[in-house]
Amino acid sequence: MTKQVDYSLKHRSEPLFRVTKRDNLEKWKIALLYIGAILVALIIGAILLAFLKVNPFEFYLNTFTIGLIGNKIPATIISNFINTFVPLLITSLGLSLAFKMKFWNIGGEGQFIIGAIVATSIGIGLGDKINGFFLVILMCLMGGLSAGIYGLITAVFKVKFGTSETLLTLMFNYIALYLLVFFGQNKGGWNILLDKESERPKYASISENAEMWSIKLGKLDINLTLIIGIILVVLLFIYYKKTKQGYEISVVGDSHNTAKYAAMNVSRIILRTVFLSAFIVGLAGAFKITSSAHTLSDSITGDVGWTGIVVAWLGQLSPLGILLVAFLLAVLQFGISTASSTHSNLDANFADLLQGVILFAVLAVHFLINYKIVVNTDKFKAKKIAKLKLQGFEIIDLTLNKNSSGKAEDSDNVVEVSHNADDESESLAETQVCAEIGKQIEGGKE
Repeated sequence: MTKQVDYSLKHRSEPLFRVTKRDNLEKWKIALLYIGAILVALIIGAILLAFLKVNPFEFYLNTFTIGLIGNKIPATIISNFINTFVPLLITSLGLSLAFKMKFWNIGGEGQFIIGAIVATSIGIGLGDKINGFFLVILMCLMGGLSAGIYGLITAVFKVKFGTSETLLTLMFNYIALYLLVFFGQNKGGWNILLDKESERPKYASISENAEMWSIKLGKLDINLTLIIGIILVVLLFIYYKKTKQGYEISVVGDSHNTAKYAAMNVSRIILRTVFLSAFIVGLAGAFKITSSAHTLSDSITGDVGWTGIVVAWLGQLSPLGILLVAFLLAVLQFGISTASSTHSNLDANFADLLQGVILFAVLAVHFLINYKIVVNTDKFKAKKIAKLKLQGFEIIDLTLNKNSSGKAEDSDNVVEVSHNADDESESLAETQVCAEIGKQIEGGKE
């Protein structure tokens, strides 16, 4: 008696494990996964804190309340938190523009630095020569414009020569960083960025005339950059949903060929979008100078160019999602740093370590939500069939079927399983075995 079982061999050459796109999960499952990841990370952090003889509950209470409980100067704490949150928010929004078009702008650090350098130069050079209102506007616009041009260079290379934007924007980070270091280490009459009264190289500060304005609410000073950042979230949301240019970004991100077929000028869209992306990041650098730093430093970015990439992706490149993720991550960064400062046996390195553990857990879950690891079960089927051979079955792999004329024709591969059986019991057993093989193989295909 002969039984045939459909068995495609087309996956045998594939690796044992492969990553494939996962179907959309329900929102409640996604929320539970994220909550679970954060809880696991916090438990790991609690174990580390216990080894360091720090009360985990007290530490986490200070972290998630950003040190407000029992603090005598809560207004100062909130102001400092805003100074952490705003640069991260605006940088993430800027990077998301390019990412939405699948232009991988990894140059946020460099664009932030360029914006800060130009804004500081104008703030120092024209500090007492023009009205403060126009000076601040000029600093911010020129900081954004210079960063936009800096980012535009990488887009031109991409459009004209097909250069990898990932590598080019990454290298431009280091050009900007070493330019900043150069200005910080070389004194001279030409270098207005250094304090001329200092004997050693030291960055000069902008004048009070060049500082960003604040809104007074009781004892709390709310920097205007926070309001601008929230307005920018709304503007980008409208830009994506309601404008032709925003629609073009989505189309180019999906397929260049589709955009060309729709008579879109792909090169122009790339240049425009990358310029706007870098402009917003440079604006964040200018805001940092005018609102909080007031002077340059080698660590002026606070790593927002790197962290902004994480925020943009976790926020699903949505302005509202980025606003939420940036706020939560700013609470995490500022809260951990504040909580660590209250314990003498903890330092900034522990704050970075705990942030890294939490981010790693969240990113791991983000990956598992969007992708799944598939095991190629065809690798194991050969072992199962080998066992059947030992039981007396004859296994025949047919890579082609033949029609009645004897001519080969393309079809699904077939495993023909046969066994010499003289009685009904053995035939029944054979039928059951073949049915089981069919179920396992079909399950493997799914």
